[in-house]
Amino acid sequence: MANDETEIKSNMEIKELYKLYQQHPCITTDSRNCPENSIFLALKGESFNGNQFALSALEKGCAYAIIDEPEYKKDERFIVVKDCLQTFKDLAREHRRQFDIPVIGITGTNGKTTTKELIRAVLAECYCVMATEGNFNNDVGVPKTLFRLNDDHDIAVVEMGASHPGDIKTLVETAEPTCGLITNVGRAHLQGFGSFEGVCKTKGELYDFLIGHDCPLFVNRDNEYLMQMISEKPTVKGQEPDIYYYGQSDNKDILIRGEVISCAPFLKFRWREQDHDAGYTSEWMEVQTHLIGAYNLDNMLAAITIGYVNNVPFEQINHALASYVPTNNRSQLTETQTNHLIVDAYNANPTSMAAAIDNFKRMEVSPKMAILGKMGELGDVSAEEHQKVVDMLAVAGFDEVWLVGDEYNSCQLSTIKCQLFHDVEEVKAAIAKQQPQHKYILIKGSNSNKLFQLPELL
Repeated sequence: MANDETEIKSNMEIKELYKLYQQHPCITTDSRNCPENSIFLALKGESFNGNQFALSALEKGCAYAIIDEPEYKKDERFIVVKDCLQTFKDLAREHRRQFDIPVIGITGTNGKTTTKELIRAVLAECYCVMATEGNFNNDVGVPKTLFRLNDDHDIAVVEMGASHPGDIKTLVETAEPTCGLITNVGRAHLQGFGSFEGVCKTKGELYDFLIGHDCPLFVNRDNEYLMQMISEKPTVKGQEPDIYYYGQSDNKDILIRGEVISCAPFLKFRWREQDHDAGYTSEWMEVQTHLIGAYNLDNMLAAITIGYVNNVPFEQINHALASYVPTNNRSQLTETQTNHLIVDAYNANPTSMAAAIDNFKRMEVSPKMAILGKMGELGDVSAEEHQKVVDMLAVAGFDEVWLVGDEYNSCQLSTIKCQLFHDVEEVKAAIAKQQPQHKYILIKGSNSNKLFQLPELL
């Protein structure tokens, strides 16, 4: 009973705080940015404590400061709570509950941000869409995203990332999606998750929430891991979950089917609607995209399926996908005066690295050069996974390979001709000396490799 009473009291406190927010509808967590009459909320990090800046935030214009260390309270403008981060999430959930609109939750190992942007583009043909900006997909970014909701929005698309068990459970309980999808599951952040099974369990927390609340799922029918995850989830009152399938196979369950036409170098594909039970398939429709990578077909099909279910006409779906141009070093082709650059320098893990190498191998261009960075957060399997990258390169047949990071030093490299570099600074020096020209160059690595500094030199 005591726990129930504590929870009720906590809910009442959040509702009272939300009333205060409605009077001052701007929350800032940065004491350097304090709009007049806003509310400062003191978050903590490894190297900072927002409580220490609460008084400064008030002096700069904030009306109130929410803190969780009572010793920093100076007057009635300071509101003391048990945990500022939890309060931030609770307030964001309360704000989200003011809007009776579809909220699409997206997670996955790879393709989250691209898929989110494609879905945003498709839905924006017919609706006012609020979507996650950049990669604001963690326990601070998701609340910030939800606070952007206003009465003009018809639909929301919320991206959710994870690097530790339980992360997605926390985010879905904040965002309360009404439908959603997992792009895929792969071997990323293994140091945080402990194992691939840990990745699946954490990503699957989105399925847990949606199935538990009788909400529809959008699922890649061809992904064996996603299908297995769904088969292991308990149903609600014996009812099977409502699932919209998409994919590239001819499985009869698939609602939206697609096929790659070419990658020369941009992805061109075709898709159609099908209902085998009704004996109906639409005509194939072709879309020429501005995205590099056959692996992006699944992301396209996810966006098509969500657009279709939300009654976006076929012509407008195709227009949105054909018009979308990627940014932020994701699946971009950059033409310089001397080279053609395929830049994917934001994220790298075994799954995305394999997809990038396979796609580059399939591209009908030459000569091909690959500059690949190390992969982080792989724990005990790091050496094994870096060797797999080398093995893939051995059969890919690229004309030139540069590997960046000491992790590659312990690999068996006799099967490929490559150059090894300690870090991006050594790569820069090699570029200045060798001056690669008239090549198609794949630049793939995690943000920590800083390979995003290379395009301007090539």
